[in-house]
Amino acid sequence: MDSRHTAHGAEEHHKLIVDTTSIAVPQPDDSKQRKAYFNSKSATSYAFKVQIACDFNYRIVHVSECYLGSVHDITVLRESGLLEHVNDSVQIIGDKAYIGEEFVITPKKKPHRSELTTEEKDFNYNINSARAAIENINQRIKTYAVLGSVYRGAVDDFDKITKISQVVCALCNLNLIKHPIRK
Repeated sequence: MDSRHTAHGAEEHHKLIVDTTSIAVPQPDDSKQRKAYFNSKSATSYAFKVQIACDFNYRIVHVSECYLGSVHDITVLRESGLLEHVNDSVQIIGDKAYIGEEFVITPKKKPHRSELTTEEKDFNYNINSARAAIENINQRIKTYAVLGSVYRGAVDDFDKITKISQVVCALCNLNLIKHPIRK
C-alpha cells in the first residue's frame, strides 16, 4: 500500500496502537499497598493502570482489566490477550515500554555512547507520529472527572474500576462521532 493513501504509512501491518493510562488514587495507609499502587507517572504517585488500544481512526477497540500502578506496561499487554491476535500482518505500535515483544513495533533506542542513524530517526518520527492517536485518546478520557481526577471509590474493587473505565471509553467513542480528534 502506498504511503500517500494512508495517514501513517502502510497501515496493513499496523492495526492497533497501545498505551497504558493511570487513574490516580489517594495515598494508601498500608506500606504494602503503597508499594503496590506506586506509579511515578501518576499525579499522586499512586494509581491504577488500564491499557487502551485504538485504531488509526481514533476508535478505542480494547480496554484491559484494571491493574495496580506498579505493574509494568508489558506485563499488562501480555495478560490482556491482545498478543493472541497479532501476527506478521496484524501488529501493534507501542512506546519504549513494550520493547522486546515480537509483534509490537516500538521506537529504536539510542545506542550507548552513539547516535541513531538518519533512517532510525525517521523511523522513530513515524512511529511517534502514529502513537499520537493513543496519546490523544488518553487525554480525551481524562476529561471525564471519574478518571481524570483522584479516584475516590474503593481501591480494592478492581472489577468496579474496570467497568468504569470501559464505560468511560465507550462514552469517549460516542463523543468522537460528534467531536472528532483532528488528524
